[in-house]
Amino acid sequence: MFEKFLNLPRMYKRLISVSSDMVVLFVAIWAAFSLRLEQDLWIPTRDHLLVAAITVVFTIAVFIRLGLYRAVIRFLGDKALLTIIYGVFASSLALIVLGYMLQVPVPRSVPIIYGALAFLFVSGTRLGIRMLVNHPHQRNKEPVAIVGAGETGMALASALRQGTEYRPAVFITMDRANHKTMIDDLPVVSIDLMAKHMAKHGVRRILLALDPYSGVDRKQLLSRLEALEIPVQTVPSVTELVAGQARINDIRDLEIEDLLGRDPVRPDAAVVASSLFGKSVMVSGAGGSIGSELCRQILRHKPKSLVLFERSEYSLYKIERELQRINEVESLSVELHPLLGSVVHRRRCESVMRTFGVQTVYHAAAYKHVPLVEHNVIEGVQNNVFGTYHLAEAAIDVGVERFVLISTDKAVRPTNVMGASKRMAELVLQGLAERQSSTVFSMVRFGNVLGSSGSVVPLFRDQIRDGGPITVTHPDIIRYFMTIPEASQLVLQAGSMGAGGEVFVLDMGEPVKIADLARKMIHLMGLSEKTEDRPDGDIEITYTGLRPGEKLYEELLIGDDPQGTSHPRIMKAREVYLPWEKLEELLSRLTRASQTFDCRDVVEILKESQTGYAPSSDMADLVWCNGDGDYRAKPGSNNVLRLN
Repeated sequence: MFEKFLNLPRMYKRLISVSSDMVVLFVAIWAAFSLRLEQDLWIPTRDHLLVAAITVVFTIAVFIRLGLYRAVIRFLGDKALLTIIYGVFASSLALIVLGYMLQVPVPRSVPIIYGALAFLFVSGTRLGIRMLVNHPHQRNKEPVAIVGAGETGMALASALRQGTEYRPAVFITMDRANHKTMIDDLPVVSIDLMAKHMAKHGVRRILLALDPYSGVDRKQLLSRLEALEIPVQTVPSVTELVAGQARINDIRDLEIEDLLGRDPVRPDAAVVASSLFGKSVMVSGAGGSIGSELCRQILRHKPKSLVLFERSEYSLYKIERELQRINEVESLSVELHPLLGSVVHRRRCESVMRTFGVQTVYHAAAYKHVPLVEHNVIEGVQNNVFGTYHLAEAAIDVGVERFVLISTDKAVRPTNVMGASKRMAELVLQGLAERQSSTVFSMVRFGNVLGSSGSVVPLFRDQIRDGGPITVTHPDIIRYFMTIPEASQLVLQAGSMGAGGEVFVLDMGEPVKIADLARKMIHLMGLSEKTEDRPDGDIEITYTGLRPGEKLYEELLIGDDPQGTSHPRIMKAREVYLPWEKLEELLSRLTRASQTFDCRDVVEILKESQTGYAPSSDMADLVWCNGDGDYRAKPGSNNVLRLN
């Protein structure tokens, strides 16, 4: 019967609501007179009935005008209750006026009693129906705990009640004074006592809903939640909610910055904006992890134009579509120029810069995956060294004002070709900075980027969802980590600070042990680690051994005496550089070795180039190691590699 009522057409439900309100309003008027006159059975006169009828009809008309009957009862909120209050107040006034106009005796206290009863009856019927409708659905939903009893937490609880998947069961607070209080009809428990209450309330999922700038130590909080082995998820940031990119009840896995466990570096927005606003900016490798985030952030600083330079057609198509949407939604009016091309083709780079009047270049195009570059030595050197060289020379010829290279911590005392090629790229820019003064060159060096292509976090998450095992190369391997937005902000900040030839590095805090990161992800996804002591665990961690060219520990500085900058978390490295004459000779030799595909000679030149390159493994280039000696191109043949 009740389900049949719920499935009635909307018009029928409104008619039932109107009929119900008419009945309860008549009852409220009768009860008000009975209570005032202290009669168990007050019999109204014909005049009283006339006043009551006109009052009820007037009240229904007010409710219709205020939109009460457009409200869906199962989603009844504060606005509907306010509407009832306004309508009942108008109804009480009508009762007074009608009694005076029609000369019907209405005691002064009757309208007050009637107003109170009418509000109780009209709102009570609706709240009762809402409880009947929602209660069975609430029972079938998964109980969750909400960490954070502030505005974000309450908004999440309200949204979840209207949804179909989760039922808020308890709030977890970091403020001990709020323990055992009630918020929005939900109990609030201190984080110190949450373990007991998780079982008491049958919680099967924990949702983070911390207010912005709440000052909570997220690293410590996650350590406590990790011990519960209950899945921990989060809600979108306030920025995403305001921008309309997400809803409060869009539950998602923990953000990468949560796993990082420290506050991200914040740039000086004014300095960055002044270096980008109204400028023509080019990003090489615009479709990559860092390049695409650079484009997003540059776009919001409203440059005159943004040139997207990318060799991958799909990546370029994808980032251009996304930027076009941002451009339209936020009315930024930035000219977007998606261009296919490779940084190793100097003439292409120069024509692009000249055509669009590029003033600032952010060079993010690079091969960065250590094992792959070890297996493809020539391509790695061609892209990372000569791509940087040709793009920089084109920038000088065109008159670009600023050129910023995205480097890596693997360029410090490198043990692999990728790191050595990136250090060589740094030396090239340092040499060019000494040779001329028209273009300001600077480099930004940072550690691993969480969430980028090839990052361990997406890999570990996929392995956990597949049931394991998680593969870690070595139990003691550690890395410095940054988020993609954080790395991009640092690049933009350094690009505005550079005076010529500097290598900027970030104070990245403590390094992260990869095995510990894997364990944290296992526990925060509600699972347990499978070990010898715990054979019934869910996910096992296996160690596969260091890959070719891989180090246990990464560093950010070659020297030990960094300089401070105007930004408290950005340092400037003091490192040796080569005079241009020496560098030009090395580049010439490296060109010849690359053209003949002589991997051994390429490695030897990188060793001689004061890059600090000390290979940790034997030559791993797949063609070199598996060829028969006749595959190398001969000088003067048609298949000689041309780098410009």
